[in-house]
Amino acid sequence: MKKKGVIIGVIAIAIIAGIAASVSSSPSETMNLDMSRTHGTISTAMGSPILGDPSAPITIVEFGDYQCHQCYNWFHNTKPAIMEDYIKTGKANLVFVDLAFLGRDSPKAAQASYCAEDQEMYWEYHDMLYNLQEDKIDSGWANSERLKAIALDLGLNNELFESCLDSGKYSKRVQYNSQQARDHGVRGTPGFFIVGPDGQQQLGGAQPFSVFKQVLDAMI
Repeated sequence: MKKKGVIIGVIAIAIIAGIAASVSSSPSETMNLDMSRTHGTISTAMGSPILGDPSAPITIVEFGDYQCHQCYNWFHNTKPAIMEDYIKTGKANLVFVDLAFLGRDSPKAAQASYCAEDQEMYWEYHDMLYNLQEDKIDSGWANSERLKAIALDLGLNNELFESCLDSGKYSKRVQYNSQQARDHGVRGTPGFFIVGPDGQQQLGGAQPFSVFKQVLDAMI
Protein backbone atom coordinates (compact mmCIF):
# COMPACT_ATOMS: atom_id res chain seq x y z
CA MET A 1 0.00 0.00 0.00
CA LYS A 2 2.84 2.37 0.87
CA LYS A 3 4.49 1.67 -2.47
CA LYS A 4 1.21 2.34 -4.28
CA GLY A 5 0.85 5.63 -2.42
CA VAL A 6 4.35 6.71 -3.41
CA ILE A 7 3.63 5.93 -7.07
CA ILE A 8 0.37 7.91 -6.98
CA GLY A 9 2.21 10.81 -5.35
CA VAL A 10 4.90 10.82 -8.02
CA ILE A 11 2.27 10.78 -10.78
CA ALA A 12 0.40 13.67 -9.15
CA ILE A 13 3.58 15.74 -8.93
CA ALA A 14 4.36 15.02 -12.57
CA ILE A 15 0.88 16.15 -13.63
CA ILE A 16 1.15 19.40 -11.66
CA ALA A 17 4.60 20.07 -13.12
CA GLY A 18 3.26 19.48 -16.61
CA ILE A 19 0.43 21.95 -16.11
CA ALA A 20 2.82 24.58 -14.78
CA ALA A 21 5.15 24.09 -17.74
CA SER A 22 2.30 24.53 -20.19
CA VAL A 23 1.54 28.07 -18.99
CA SER A 24 5.02 29.28 -18.15
CA SER A 25 8.32 29.75 -19.91
CA SER A 26 11.55 27.88 -19.48
CA PRO A 27 14.13 29.15 -16.96
CA SER A 28 16.18 30.62 -19.82
CA GLU A 29 13.19 32.75 -20.81
CA THR A 30 12.34 34.02 -17.34
CA MET A 31 15.70 34.44 -15.63
CA ASN A 32 15.79 38.20 -16.36
CA LEU A 33 12.08 38.81 -15.82
CA ASP A 34 10.25 39.99 -12.73
CA MET A 35 7.70 37.19 -12.52
CA SER A 36 5.75 39.09 -9.86
CA ARG A 37 5.20 42.14 -12.07
CA THR A 38 1.54 43.05 -12.35
CA HIS A 39 -0.37 46.17 -13.30
CA GLY A 40 -3.83 46.19 -11.82
CA THR A 41 -5.24 42.71 -12.32
CA ILE A 42 -2.98 42.00 -15.31
CA SER A 43 0.22 39.99 -15.14
CA THR A 44 2.68 41.89 -17.31
CA ALA A 45 5.61 39.71 -16.25
CA MET A 46 5.98 38.25 -19.74
CA GLY A 47 5.26 41.51 -21.56
CA SER A 48 7.60 44.17 -22.82
CA PRO A 49 10.10 46.16 -20.80
CA ILE A 50 8.42 49.18 -19.23
CA LEU A 51 8.53 52.21 -21.53
CA GLY A 52 9.05 55.29 -19.41
CA ASP A 53 9.57 55.74 -15.68
CA PRO A 54 8.75 52.47 -13.87
CA SER A 55 7.61 54.49 -10.85
CA ALA A 56 5.08 56.57 -12.84
CA PRO A 57 1.68 56.54 -11.13
CA ILE A 58 -0.20 55.34 -14.21
CA THR A 59 0.51 52.43 -16.56
CA ILE A 60 -0.98 51.98 -20.00
CA VAL A 61 -1.15 48.26 -20.82
CA GLU A 62 -1.48 47.79 -24.58
CA PHE A 63 -2.55 44.46 -26.04
CA GLY A 64 -1.50 44.30 -29.67
CA ASP A 65 -0.60 42.25 -32.73
CA TYR A 66 2.16 43.39 -35.08
CA GLN A 67 -0.05 42.60 -38.10
CA CYS A 68 -2.99 44.62 -36.73
CA HIS A 69 -3.84 47.58 -38.96
CA GLN A 70 -5.62 49.48 -36.18
CA CYS A 71 -2.57 48.94 -33.95
CA TYR A 72 -0.52 50.53 -36.72
CA ASN A 73 -2.90 53.50 -36.79
CA TRP A 74 -2.74 53.94 -33.02
CA PHE A 75 1.05 53.67 -33.07
CA HIS A 76 1.33 56.45 -35.65
CA ASN A 77 -1.62 58.69 -34.77
CA THR A 78 -2.11 58.52 -31.00
CA LYS A 79 0.99 57.14 -29.32
CA PRO A 80 3.29 60.07 -30.25
CA ALA A 81 1.14 62.54 -28.29
CA ILE A 82 0.92 60.16 -25.33
CA MET A 83 4.70 59.83 -25.41
CA GLU A 84 5.19 63.60 -25.33
CA ASP A 85 2.53 64.56 -22.78
CA TYR A 86 2.54 61.60 -20.40
CA ILE A 87 5.41 59.14 -20.79
CA LYS A 88 8.32 61.55 -21.27
CA THR A 89 6.98 63.74 -18.46
CA GLY A 90 6.87 60.82 -16.01
CA LYS A 91 3.09 60.89 -15.58
CA ALA A 92 2.60 57.45 -17.12
CA ASN A 93 4.46 54.49 -18.53
CA LEU A 94 3.50 51.82 -21.05
CA VAL A 95 3.76 48.04 -21.31
CA PHE A 96 3.05 46.12 -24.51
CA VAL A 97 1.51 42.67 -24.09
CA ASP A 98 1.09 40.40 -27.13
CA LEU A 99 -2.25 39.25 -28.44
CA ALA A 100 -0.70 37.51 -31.43
CA PHE A 101 -3.68 35.97 -33.19
CA LEU A 102 -4.30 37.57 -36.58
CA GLY A 103 -2.15 35.33 -38.77
CA ARG A 104 0.52 32.65 -38.85
CA ASP A 105 3.31 35.26 -38.79
CA SER A 106 1.94 37.11 -35.75
CA PRO A 107 3.33 34.82 -33.01
CA LYS A 108 6.73 34.70 -34.71
CA ALA A 109 6.89 38.50 -34.94
CA ALA A 110 6.09 38.75 -31.24
CA GLN A 111 8.78 36.19 -30.43
CA ALA A 112 11.25 38.19 -32.52
CA SER A 113 10.70 41.27 -30.36
CA TYR A 114 11.88 39.32 -27.31
CA CYS A 115 14.88 37.97 -29.20
CA ALA A 116 15.73 41.63 -29.77
CA GLU A 117 15.20 42.27 -26.05
CA ASP A 118 17.96 39.73 -25.37
CA GLN A 119 20.23 42.32 -27.00
CA GLU A 120 18.58 45.26 -25.20
CA MET A 121 16.78 46.51 -28.32
CA TYR A 122 13.18 45.53 -27.68
CA TRP A 123 11.62 48.93 -28.33
CA GLU A 124 13.74 49.62 -31.40
CA TYR A 125 12.59 46.33 -32.90
CA HIS A 126 8.99 46.90 -31.79
CA ASP A 127 8.93 50.31 -33.48
CA MET A 128 10.50 48.92 -36.64
CA LEU A 129 7.76 46.29 -36.95
CA TYR A 130 5.05 48.94 -36.81
CA ASN A 131 6.93 51.15 -39.27
CA LEU A 132 7.33 48.30 -41.78
CA GLN A 133 3.86 46.75 -41.44
CA GLU A 134 2.14 46.02 -44.76
CA ASP A 135 -1.60 46.08 -45.44
CA LYS A 136 -2.09 42.39 -46.09
CA ILE A 137 -1.82 39.95 -43.19
CA ASP A 138 0.69 37.13 -43.79
CA SER A 139 1.95 38.74 -46.97
CA GLY A 140 5.49 37.75 -45.99
CA TRP A 141 6.62 41.05 -44.50
CA ALA A 142 6.80 39.45 -41.01
CA ASN A 143 7.94 35.92 -41.88
CA SER A 144 11.08 34.50 -40.31
CA GLU A 145 13.42 35.66 -43.07
CA ARG A 146 12.15 39.23 -42.96
CA LEU A 147 12.28 39.27 -39.16
CA LYS A 148 15.94 38.26 -39.37
CA ALA A 149 16.60 40.93 -41.98
CA ILE A 150 15.07 43.56 -39.69
CA ALA A 151 17.41 42.46 -36.91
CA LEU A 152 20.36 42.81 -39.26
CA ASP A 153 19.23 46.30 -40.29
CA LEU A 154 19.12 47.31 -36.62
CA GLY A 155 22.66 46.09 -36.07
CA LEU A 156 21.78 43.15 -33.84
CA ASN A 157 24.06 40.15 -33.57
CA ASN A 158 22.39 38.11 -36.28
CA GLU A 159 23.77 34.76 -35.18
CA LEU A 160 22.31 35.17 -31.69
CA PHE A 161 19.04 36.54 -33.05
CA GLU A 162 18.57 33.74 -35.57
CA SER A 163 19.36 31.08 -32.98
CA CYS A 164 16.78 32.59 -30.64
CA LEU A 165 14.08 32.90 -33.28
CA ASP A 166 14.60 29.47 -34.85
CA SER A 167 14.53 27.73 -31.48
CA GLY A 168 11.11 29.08 -30.54
CA LYS A 169 12.66 30.24 -27.27
CA TYR A 170 9.87 32.72 -26.55
CA SER A 171 6.87 30.86 -27.93
CA LYS A 172 5.42 30.14 -24.49
CA ARG A 173 6.01 33.72 -23.41
CA VAL A 174 3.84 34.92 -26.29
CA GLN A 175 1.20 32.28 -25.51
CA TYR A 176 1.12 33.44 -21.88
CA ASN A 177 0.58 37.05 -22.95
CA SER A 178 -2.23 36.12 -25.32
CA GLN A 179 -3.91 34.20 -22.51
CA GLN A 180 -3.71 37.30 -20.31
CA ALA A 181 -5.62 39.17 -23.01
CA ARG A 182 -8.32 36.52 -23.21
CA ASP A 183 -8.59 36.31 -19.42
CA HIS A 184 -9.29 40.05 -19.33
CA GLY A 185 -11.90 40.04 -22.05
CA VAL A 186 -9.74 41.49 -24.82
CA ARG A 187 -11.12 40.09 -28.06
CA GLY A 188 -9.51 42.41 -30.59
CA THR A 189 -6.48 44.63 -31.06
CA PRO A 190 -5.49 47.11 -29.98
CA GLY A 191 -6.92 46.81 -26.51
CA PHE A 192 -5.90 48.89 -23.52
CA PHE A 193 -6.11 49.02 -19.76
CA ILE A 194 -5.27 52.30 -18.06
CA VAL A 195 -4.12 51.37 -14.57
CA GLY A 196 -3.94 54.04 -11.86
CA PRO A 197 -3.63 54.14 -8.08
CA ASP A 198 -7.38 53.72 -7.61
CA GLY A 199 -8.24 51.15 -10.24
CA GLN A 200 -8.17 50.43 -13.94
CA GLN A 201 -10.25 51.31 -16.99
CA GLN A 202 -10.50 49.33 -20.22
CA LEU A 203 -10.47 50.95 -23.66
CA GLY A 204 -11.01 49.09 -26.91
CA GLY A 205 -9.75 49.99 -30.36
CA ALA A 206 -7.47 52.67 -31.76
CA GLN A 207 -8.99 55.48 -29.73
CA PRO A 208 -7.85 59.05 -30.45
CA PHE A 209 -5.61 60.99 -28.11
CA SER A 210 -8.55 62.96 -26.72
CA VAL A 211 -10.07 59.77 -25.26
CA PHE A 212 -6.82 58.76 -23.57
CA LYS A 213 -6.28 62.30 -22.29
CA GLN A 214 -9.68 62.31 -20.62
CA VAL A 215 -9.02 59.02 -18.82
CA LEU A 216 -5.41 59.80 -17.93
CA ASP A 217 -6.12 63.28 -16.58
CA ALA A 218 -8.91 61.93 -14.40
CA MET A 219 -6.43 59.50 -12.80
CA ILE A 220 -3.63 61.97 -12.18
